This record gives sequence, structure tokens and C-alpha cells, in this order.
Amino acid sequence: MAKVLMKGNEALAEAAIRAGVDGFFAYPITPQNEIGEYMSSHLTRAGGVFVQAESEIGAINMVYGAASTGRRAMTSSSSPGISLKQEGISTLCTAELPCVIVNMTRGGPGIGNIAPAQSDYFQSTKGGGHGDYHTIVLAPSTLQEMVDQVYLAFDLSEKWRNPVLLLGDGVMGQMMEPVDFRDRERPERRSEFAPWALRGTEGGRKPRLVKSLYLVGDTLYDYNMKQKEKWDRIIVEECRLEAVEVEDADYVIAAFGSVGRIARSALKLARAQGIKLGLVRPISLWPFPYEGVRAATAQAKGILTVEMNLGQMVEDIRLSVEGSVPVKFFGSPGGRVPTPEEIVAELRKSFI
Repeated sequence: MAKVLMKGNEALAEAAIRAGVDGFFAYPITPQNEIGEYMSSHLTRAGGVFVQAESEIGAINMVYGAASTGRRAMTSSSSPGISLKQEGISTLCTAELPCVIVNMTRGGPGIGNIAPAQSDYFQSTKGGGHGDYHTIVLAPSTLQEMVDQVYLAFDLSEKWRNPVLLLGDGVMGQMMEPVDFRDRERPERRSEFAPWALRGTEGGRKPRLVKSLYLVGDTLYDYNMKQKEKWDRIIVEECRLEAVEVEDADYVIAAFGSVGRIARSALKLARAQGIKLGLVRPISLWPFPYEGVRAATAQAKGILTVEMNLGQMVEDIRLSVEGSVPVKFFGSPGGRVPTPEEIVAELRKSFI
């Protein structure tokens, strides 16, 4: 299939349909409304189910119900809407139900504004709800990468029986780029449900149970320790990182998501000015690629972490290098997008 020029939200929705999503449940909020709008017509024509829920809380619990039947379930929202979904997300993790959650982040805190931001990093990667749990978090930098990560997100969620969060922002949702769907066609509806699915015993097996409540003795302790074993395996197998021109770099920019693409332009600008600059871009924000960042920046004289917030991923960058390399931060919060020129100027101010 040739490349198609599409808006980010619509490309994401089309990718989810081609990945075989069975049910999409969400409540409108800018800047991701085109996802639901696209699903309302295209998913239903493809044989799936679209429900505009009465609230974000209702939507995430509909995802729980659909996922418990073995179907591919999905929701999307933006920052304050994701906040409302947090208890449902922690419950999905505890029940070990796979699903895909999309956050097109907007400026905050509170209701904030509708401009792009990256201020939901902590909420996404450190667990915004109660208890011990993790969601796998992926952060695309281009629309093509976002499309590819939609397929990956559904596969990872089922591989690990765990929610996967796709963390974008208003830039990713509203911009337009050519995308290639890699000739992916929507699979036939699966005749066999997943092995955890609640579909009746058919008189031939013991009943299955999906739950997140553990009240007797040490059952919750035992459950949490079992989950930790899973988290440890995910950390080993699912870290993802892009490193650009770090081999000879005197300085390295660390950035994720849409700022990663801006940082790539800053890299070219800096190199044109004689500054040997590299880039590390974590693609999986959880599990975070600590070892990859450490290896890619081992020769650097300094790291500048650039984010559209007041400083969140910078804490994980500092943990990665364990004090071996100076780490400075440049933040642009409240829906303001930094420019390559500003990044290079901050690099000079911090290190040169």
C-alpha cells in the first residue's frame, strides 16, 4: 500500500482497526477527539463496537468488561481524562487484562489547556493509580512510528497480559504526515478466545475467574510478588531506545516523543555550528532503557534533557548515568513547544 497523508489521530485509529481492535470505548476531550470520531464510523463498518461512554470512568470500566471476554479493547483520552481512568487502569493491571490506552497529552495541571505537553510522564511511568503496578509505556516520535506502535501495543498487551499505554501529545494527534500501514489488513474475528476469557464453561471445564480483590491471608502479598516476577521479565525483554550520532558526541540531548523529533533538528543545527551533538530517545518509557542510555552517553561531557514539562524524564536520565555525566534540564511547560534554536542556545549556556 502506498503512503497516505493523514492526521495523527486518524492514522492511529486506522492502525488500531487494522490491528484487530474489537471494541473502542471513550469520552470526548481535545486534542484527541478525532480518534473517537474516526472509530464511530470506520470501526463499526469493520465489524467492531464503538461506544461513547457517559464518562471517562465509564469508558475504562467498559474496557475492563470487553477485555475480560478475550476481545481486543481500547480507549483514548487526554491528560485530565486519563487522570479519571487511573483506578480502572490499576484494576486492569491487577486483573491481568490486556488493552491499549492512548493519551494525547495536553497542558496541565488541572484542566489546563488544549496545547501539546509532556507533563504526564510521571503519571504514565510511575503509576498514576494506587498500589504496585506498571503499564508498558511507548512514546512515538513520528506518525509512522505511532502507527507501528499501535500494532506493537496490542501484541505486547496480550503477550504480557497487561495494559499498554501509548503516550503522545497534541503535536502527534493534530499534525499530518504520510504513513504506510505496511499492507496490514484487519484479521478475521478470532474463533477461539484467549485462555483467560470469560465465555462460559460449555460444560467442559472449570469456571475461570477474573478479579482484582484479594482479602484472605497473604494472597495479595503472593499476587504482588508474582507480578514483580513479570515486571522483571518485561524489563529484560522490552526496553527500547534510539541513539543518534552518539559515537563521537561531546554532548547528548535526551528527549522523548515529539520533542525527540525537534531535538533531531537541533542536532543538525549544532553539528553545522561545529558542536558534536548526539541524541538519545527512549522509546519505551516503561520499562525505561537505563542501561542503553548509560552506554550511549558514556563518552559525553554533558547531557541536556529537553521536555515539554518542568522536569520529569530527567530523573530517569540521572538514574541512568548515576552521576558519571553532568545532566542539565531545559523545560518548556504549559503547552509551549521548544524550537531547535532554543535547544542549541540552552546547550551552549549549560555546557559550552
